[in-house]
Amino acid sequence: MPTRVLILGAGFGGLELATRLSSELAGTVEVTLIDRSDSFIFGFSKLDVMFGRRTMDAVRLPYRSIAKPSVEFRQETILSIDPERKRVVTEAGTHEADILVVALGADLAPGATPGLLEAGHEYYSHEGAVAARDVIAAFQGGAIVIGVMGGFFKCPPAPYETALMLHDDLTRRGLRGATSITLVTPMPKPIPISDEVSDAIVATLDERGIHSSHATWTERLDPAAKVAHLRDGRALPFDLFLAVPVHVAPPVVVESGLTEDDGWIAVDKATLATKWPDVYAVGDVASAPVPRAGVVAEGEASTVADVLLHRLGGGPAPAPFPGQILCYMEMGDDTIGRVNANFLSGPAPVALYSPPSLAGAEEKRQFAATRRARWFGLETG
Repeated sequence: MPTRVLILGAGFGGLELATRLSSELAGTVEVTLIDRSDSFIFGFSKLDVMFGRRTMDAVRLPYRSIAKPSVEFRQETILSIDPERKRVVTEAGTHEADILVVALGADLAPGATPGLLEAGHEYYSHEGAVAARDVIAAFQGGAIVIGVMGGFFKCPPAPYETALMLHDDLTRRGLRGATSITLVTPMPKPIPISDEVSDAIVATLDERGIHSSHATWTERLDPAAKVAHLRDGRALPFDLFLAVPVHVAPPVVVESGLTEDDGWIAVDKATLATKWPDVYAVGDVASAPVPRAGVVAEGEASTVADVLLHRLGGGPAPAPFPGQILCYMEMGDDTIGRVNANFLSGPAPVALYSPPSLAGAEEKRQFAATRRARWFGLETG
C-alpha cells in the first residue's frame, strides 16, 4: 500500500514538499495537502498590494489549480492534531497518516501589544495589507512609525522594504518633505550575521532620511495621545503606525502539545524531524536556527523530501538541511537587492549582498514565475 503522507499547510513548505513527492515518489505515496484557505499568496505580494501595484485578487493563486499525481488538496480547517497517532481532525472528518508534516506557519497576534488594535495598522495579513493600502493612499503627511512588535517574525527584510517603498510613494505624491519615517525593530541590525550587508541597508535608509532604531521594540501604543512607548523608555509620537505584529504558533498546534517552552515546534536542524516518530515540521512554526521566511520553508521542505526519498524510494542518504537562503529585497526606485545567506553549512553563518538593480527586480519576477509553474502548473511568463 502507498505510504500516506499528510501535509498540514499549503505555503512555501507544503507546496514544495507535495511537488517533490509527486514528481519523485508518485505511486509510492498518497499525499493529502490540507489548508484552510482556497488560495496561496506570496508573502512579498502584500507589499505590492499595499502600494497599489496589484490587487489582492490578482496575486491569489487558487489551490484548485493543483493537479499532481498522488496529491490531493483539501480545503479544510484543522480542529486537532494527535502527533503520537499521526491523526488529524478537521471539520470535514478525520485523516490518518503514516507520515505527518506540520507546515502551518505562524499566526499574527496584534492584540498582544496593548493599544495596537485601537491606534495602529498591521499589514502582515492579507486583510491588513488591503486596509493599509487605503490608509497609506489617504495619508497627507506627518510622522510614520513602522514597528516590529516581537522577536520572531516572517521575512526580516520586510520592514525595511516597507520604509523604502513608503519613501518612494510619498516622494511621488509630493508628501515626503512633510513626513518623517521611523523604523523600530528588536533586531540588533538588519542582517545580524553580516555587518557588511547591514551597513549597506542602513546606509540606504540614511540616504533617504529614514530613521532606524534597532535592538528595541514598541511595548504599547497610547491611542489617545498617539504615542508609541518603547522598551528603552522613549516615546515616539505618530500620525500613522504600521505594525509587524507579534507572531505565535497557531492555537491548534499549541493545543496539540507539539510546541516547547519557546512557543514553537522543536525539530532536528539536520532533518526537521520532531521528537515524535514520522512527524516533521517545516517553515515558520518550526524552531530551526534560521530566520522565518518562505524560502527557508521551501528549503526545509526539500530536505524532508530528501529524507523521505531515502526512506521510501531508496534514494541517496540525505544531506543535512544546509540553511541556505536567497532573499530578494525591495530597495526603492523599483530596484531589488539580493542577500545570499548560509546559516548552517559552515563554521559560522555568512551573508553576501548584491546591490539593488533593475536586473535584480527581473530575477525576483522569475523566482515567482518558476514557482507558479512548478507548484500550480501556471505559465511562467
